[in-house]
Parts: sequence; C-alpha cells; structure tokens
Amino acid sequence: MISLPLAAPPDVVNVGAGIHGVRSLRDVFRLPDLWQLHLYSYFAELTVDGTTYAVAPGYVSLTPAGAQVRFDYRGRSEHLYVHFRPAAVGEPSYLPVVQDAGAAAPVLADLLRSALEASPSGSARVTAEVWTALWRIAELGSSSSAEDATHPAVSAAIAYIEANLAQPLTIPALARMAGVSHNHLTRLFHADTGLTVIAYIRQRRMTRARHLLVSSTLSIPAVAASVGIPDLQAFNKTCRRELGGSPRAIRNAVAGTTPAG
Repeated sequence: MISLPLAAPPDVVNVGAGIHGVRSLRDVFRLPDLWQLHLYSYFAELTVDGTTYAVAPGYVSLTPAGAQVRFDYRGRSEHLYVHFRPAAVGEPSYLPVVQDAGAAAPVLADLLRSALEASPSGSARVTAEVWTALWRIAELGSSSSAEDATHPAVSAAIAYIEANLAQPLTIPALARMAGVSHNHLTRLFHADTGLTVIAYIRQRRMTRARHLLVSSTLSIPAVAASVGIPDLQAFNKTCRRELGGSPRAIRNAVAGTTPAG
C-alpha cells in the first residue's frame, strides 16, 4: 500500500498518452520528485522497487516519487499517464500500487483525456480533472462489491474500447483481446452493461463526440475521425440519431447560437 494525500489539489506537471513496446520491450526509469498515474489498455508486468505486478486493460497504477519503475511489455502498448506532485496536507489515503478499475475505467479514461485536451498542464481544468480521477481511484476499493463486480473480460473489453475509439472495433477482435469467445463476450457484456457490444461502442463514441464538439475547437471532420467515424455522412446521421441533432447544431446550441439546421 502507498499513502497519497488528496485533501488538496495536486500539482500536475504532465498529462499524456504514451506508446511503448515498439522499439524495446522493456523500460526502466525513475522520476525523483514526481508521482506517476497510469491507466492501461494492454497486458504487461510492472515492477516498482523490486515488486512485480501484472497489469491488464482497465488496470490503474500509482507510483510514488523516487521509486524505480520497470515495464516489461508484450508488444505495442498504449496508456494514459499523469506526472504530478501531491499536496502534502491533510490525512493521506492508503491505496494499492495497482488496482483493477473495473467499471470505473471508462470514467477514468474520460477524465484523463479531458485533462489531456486542456492546456497548459498547470491550468485549473487540468488540475480539477486529475484530482477527480485520483479521488475515483481512492474510492475503488470501497465502491466495489461481489454482487456488482464487472467480469474481467468485460472490463478488459471496455478499457480497450476506451483506448481505441478512433480505430475500427469488432467483436471478434475484442473477444480475442479479452481471452474469451465471441459469443461468450456478447453474453457477458449484455449481462454486465445491459447493452450489446456494438451499442456500447456507439454510445461511447457519441458521448465522446459530444464532449469534443462542445469542449474543443476541433473541426467536425477531426471530431468524426477521432471517434472512429471518418465518413462525414455517417457521422452526421449517427449524431442526429443518437444526440438529437447535427454536429454543427450540437456545437452551436452549446455556444448559444441558433443552429444552422
């Protein structure tokens, strides 16, 4: 267990999306004065000061400043990360180095991506998003129960979906990644989420699209591409069906202007 003060906002130094395991299957490093938060979308081994932990899609890790970290990858590996300094005030929260975020993984991914889109790193919005994510991580142990726990295969599929919304996503590929059959993943997914896999992907893509339309200055084609629907006609049709209006109407409505139709 590690002790992490959360009574005051952290000093966020860097937020990013890392791609590793391409040139080398091992990274070893130490950040002398910065804590590290990682949200994973892959399987690997993480060693912190000599103790090795297995990480998987949907897992989250917190590494104290000064700890030696080693990642052993199995191939191309993408994760979201934050480097920060906790505010040394208040009673600390005690957390595992590595946890399965389960159903909270998509929420954490949204928070970290929102922080990544905001700039600069020291801005109030970045700090707020990261602080919220840290509190959600601190609450993981107390908010889960055997009755409502998400199946590991579903957690892995959800984490992979969240990390790859801009890419083509198919049920067979998700099932292979989660280590179950196509039909078994379909049954598990519906039991845990109440949605089909395809409906879940569509819902997450359009939630992401709405966020980008109202919170960023990305062009509509760029928003469409970033949520895996690069065909503008298909994107417009999906927005109207799922969000109740065209992409431009959604953006203009939030900006307080009259939709152009």
